[in-house]
Amino acid sequence: MKAFVTGGSGFVGRNLIAALRGRGDHVVALARSTTAAAACRDAGASEVIRGDLGDVPAMAKGMTGCDVVFHSAAIVTDWGDRKTFFAVNVAGTKNALAAAQAAAAPRFVHVGTEAALVGGPPIRQVDETRPLPEKPVGWYATTKGLAEAAVLAANREGFTTVAIRPRLIWGAGDTSLLPQIIDSVRDGRFRWIDGGRYMTSTCHVANVVEGVLLAAEKGVGGNCYFLTDGEPVEFRSFLTSLLATQGIDPGPRSLPLWMARAAARSIEALWRGLGIRATPPLTRTAVLVLGREVTVVDAKARRELGYVGSVSVATGLSAMATGPRPPRRRAQALDSTCRALTAEG
Repeated sequence: MKAFVTGGSGFVGRNLIAALRGRGDHVVALARSTTAAAACRDAGASEVIRGDLGDVPAMAKGMTGCDVVFHSAAIVTDWGDRKTFFAVNVAGTKNALAAAQAAAAPRFVHVGTEAALVGGPPIRQVDETRPLPEKPVGWYATTKGLAEAAVLAANREGFTTVAIRPRLIWGAGDTSLLPQIIDSVRDGRFRWIDGGRYMTSTCHVANVVEGVLLAAEKGVGGNCYFLTDGEPVEFRSFLTSLLATQGIDPGPRSLPLWMARAAARSIEALWRGLGIRATPPLTRTAVLVLGREVTVVDAKARRELGYVGSVSVATGLSAMATGPRPPRRRAQALDSTCRALTAEG
């Protein structure tokens, strides 16, 4: 098979490229910088096309002859400039769709997120029948929801489009999420919300890749699929175990949910009013995604795709405990788990 991958230098993208090459597929990766190109090649990309999501001709050229397009590139943060979010997550996705259709690629798989549901009712044991909210909270949720909607609407005869929605991606080799959490603990900025004593769904990066590949093979056009590690786990227990693999203890400090939500609203208003470009220490999106239960049901993926979720939480944690430690990142303006954990690959 010949595959085209956007976002190949990211956490999911690197693992996806490695899996495709591991089974003998030819992989063409899109890279917008020298650093991204090197990361794609290191992951095993057969070819690297220089360009970005605004360059439809470059993408169409790279997609020519491809059996499937995997779109994992996105702005993945809970705060930022509206124009940038829409340019990358919405317009960029539409451009990738246009390029795929121009190149006559028959299948298109979009890496989405459960965060697209933020702004509606609480996300508790939700399946794919839950509609996207009319008023999503934050530009990330807004633009990822619009991007997914564009992908599913593009489905037609001869062009099958599918979206997957992994929840809380983690695993060895994470160079964004885990290092930020570790820095926030070391710098004394980490706080649990409501003690972290609520349930969460998770999805190991290997399981994300498993689901992505199955979606390319068996996904029903115009459909989305949640992906998880299986049964939900307690957020505090999971994160404590995750940090323990790196020799880090998050400590007991906590703040109540009501206080976190009030603080996030006030801080966002202040940042907007003063025109501050830096990321606030807390946002409404982060609190809603990480400060309370978020659990999703992946029965549809297991039934229609044959998805298993081959890597258990225990196995994934064991691999991380014996693997290399992630590099320490320069501290950013964080004050809790929330900001760090919104980086979903």
